[in-house]
Amino acid sequence: MRLVKVIILTFVFSVVAVAAEPVRLLPNQLGKFKYSAPIENNEQSLAAGGVAYEEADYTAPGGSRIRVHIQRFPQDSKAYEQLSLFAAFVQTKITPEFGTAGFAVPDYVAFFKGNNYVTVRMVRDADASSLAAAAQEVSATLDKGEADIPVLIKHLPNPDEAQKTAVFLHSFENLESLVDLELDRGMLSAIDSRGNADAAFAAYGQSKVLIIEFNTPQLAKENDERIIARIQERWKLGQPAPTAYKRVGNYSVFVFDAPDEATAKQLIDQVKYEQVVQWLGENPNILKEAEKYYVNTTLGVLVAVIKASGYALLACLGLGGLAGALLFSYRRNQNREVAAFSDAGGMLRLNLDELTPETNPARLLRDRN
Repeated sequence: MRLVKVIILTFVFSVVAVAAEPVRLLPNQLGKFKYSAPIENNEQSLAAGGVAYEEADYTAPGGSRIRVHIQRFPQDSKAYEQLSLFAAFVQTKITPEFGTAGFAVPDYVAFFKGNNYVTVRMVRDADASSLAAAAQEVSATLDKGEADIPVLIKHLPNPDEAQKTAVFLHSFENLESLVDLELDRGMLSAIDSRGNADAAFAAYGQSKVLIIEFNTPQLAKENDERIIARIQERWKLGQPAPTAYKRVGNYSVFVFDAPDEATAKQLIDQVKYEQVVQWLGENPNILKEAEKYYVNTTLGVLVAVIKASGYALLACLGLGGLAGALLFSYRRNQNREVAAFSDAGGMLRLNLDELTPETNPARLLRDRN
């Protein structure tokens, strides 16, 4: 009995010790750099929407040192948000050179991959190539997740160019981070996302385009009414307002500071709303879709049968006509031949007067006794 208690206590203490040990997100080795000293480590429940992060220094022979910071979010989009905000802050362009997307500036590399946002920076005597190599080493250890940037970025006008400098916000509560990009605070305060909307912002010369995607039609409708009321209010007060605004599906599309209304409308026209509906459970419209599929399939079969019947009828009529023409031609030729060898107008005539015993006795009837 005492032995059983000892085993149970040992197991409990071991579990507590493992739970108390912080989770490592970074590898022990990054090329020539070796994990040296943790700066900070914090693990929260990702299922509850928390963020796991770790920061540590790595050293290489000769004394050069780099510092790596990683944040692991519940969603890939949140990691991209961090990258886009930092790229806007340092005023540089995002490229696919690191991770799924990232950038490099002097003494700094940042990228996102999957739900991870990573920065690698120089602490002492590390050159740009060493930072780049270390960033690639970290990237190789991470799951790629969806391996793509958020779809909303791709719906901006000229997306291939816009995504290099676009700022993205995922499930935002407010747009305060965009105020730093010289957007109208009074106008943006009319938007109530309730944490259930995403946003993408990009500049096109002096024009600025903001797309807000609300995740429900009801939320999109409510905000559209509120936005239009705010714009009309600012017009009456002579205050600045967007050059153009339009609701496109669940998108609210703004154009600020455009040189003229025509330019603003042209930018809005390039925004295409696309939505893919994926049911988490059973599709409630499955019976309607099955009925639609049955009707379409049956209609297709009926059309195919009618076509086949029509082709068969035409073929029969064609063959019948050809056969009739050949028979008519054959009979006409026969009649011509008969007419050529008869003086009875095409009819056969028996020349009984020419039948005598001398000519053909076998054809004469004999008298019966």
